[in-house]
Amino acid sequence: MSRTLDPARPAPPRPTKPSPAVYRRRRIVAVGILAVLLGLLVSGGVYTSTALGAPIPVAEPAIDDPAPVAAPAQPVAQPGFGTWAVGAVGFDRLMAAGGEGTPMPMASIAKVITALVVLEEHPIPEGEAGPQIAYTDADVDIYWDMVAQNGSVAPVVAGSELSLKESLEAMMLPSGNNYSISLANWAFGSVDAYLERASAWLADNGLTETRVVDTSGLSLDDVSTAADLVRLGEIALENPTLAEIVATRSVAIPELGTIENSNRLLGTHGIDGIKTGTTDDAANLLFSADLAVGETSVTLVGVVLGGATHALVREAVAGLVDSIGPGFREVVALEAGRPLAAYATPWGDTAEAVATEGATVVVWSDTPVDVAVEADSLRLVGDGAEVGVATVTAGSQVIEVPLAVDGALEDPGAWWRLANPGALDEGVVAEPPAAG
Repeated sequence: MSRTLDPARPAPPRPTKPSPAVYRRRRIVAVGILAVLLGLLVSGGVYTSTALGAPIPVAEPAIDDPAPVAAPAQPVAQPGFGTWAVGAVGFDRLMAAGGEGTPMPMASIAKVITALVVLEEHPIPEGEAGPQIAYTDADVDIYWDMVAQNGSVAPVVAGSELSLKESLEAMMLPSGNNYSISLANWAFGSVDAYLERASAWLADNGLTETRVVDTSGLSLDDVSTAADLVRLGEIALENPTLAEIVATRSVAIPELGTIENSNRLLGTHGIDGIKTGTTDDAANLLFSADLAVGETSVTLVGVVLGGATHALVREAVAGLVDSIGPGFREVVALEAGRPLAAYATPWGDTAEAVATEGATVVVWSDTPVDVAVEADSLRLVGDGAEVGVATVTAGSQVIEVPLAVDGALEDPGAWWRLANPGALDEGVVAEPPAAG
């Protein structure tokens, strides 16, 4: 079947070709759309890369700093005469004192210096008695010379031998002036040589206000201050041999018989030393006392100089010990596991910095106990990591307790990073939680 054209119907228009300008406009639009799409893809990739790699906020600690602990000042029963001072082993200051810087005759307390200087030259191993010392007629002559000067003596027998420890007992317990001279001659060759060594020993130990002119303290020129004598007593207690001797009430020495300690306070009020001293005008006592404080103990060292009688001095010492002792107290400054700082992150992680161990201190009177807490700023941290320190201070006592994390601050993950761009800006700090 053939198709014929209707001459009355117009022919359809022929398609026209777009102009070059139209092509250019289309290309510009397409390129623009593509650029926008590429820009979105690139910026999205940059944001994602930045967000995933950016540092997380710093978590600052909310520190729980314990308040200082202090008690009222402890009243002390003061002697009311002479000069005096009381300290304690391990404490950096005197508990109480009166006229402690005034030089006074120390009398037979000087024998403590003699004993320490001799023991420095001839130390006795713990549990032993030391070398044997032969006593001769010359030592008997020294004995009678001391009797003539109305000095205290202990018996001596020519031809006898005593150990160094027994000789020190004869000097310290009954305060035998004659043994102080005999020991100086044995250890150093002469009293003058001893005095030279003793002066150097005093200087070496910082006892700058103490002076000795003989071995026994018989001269009124053997002087010291109460403050110096407290330190001397502490040094004496550091020597095991001497500490044992001054705490002995009596001892039986075959060549001499039984000799008694002149310190009648031994065994009372916790007193376990150290040395009496007597001049023509006054009585003195250098003493030590062990006192129970909580689960530990404190060793007092004190001295009273210039009492009218030994009975008066003993009464004063007993009053000092009985009034000072209750002023010591055991303070639990920190308990192990106590939270001292808290951390919180914007994504909900929390952790605490806790004391890794406890800290207990013994203080006297109104000495405050303070705890200062230092905790690190954190980003990511695992459970148990050390993050700071708590410093306990009580007078001269300083204890540092490490802090460890209880909990963890972990990376929040990709979704939180992508959803919280503002929290990842450089310098952003996570606010600390409220202190507990």
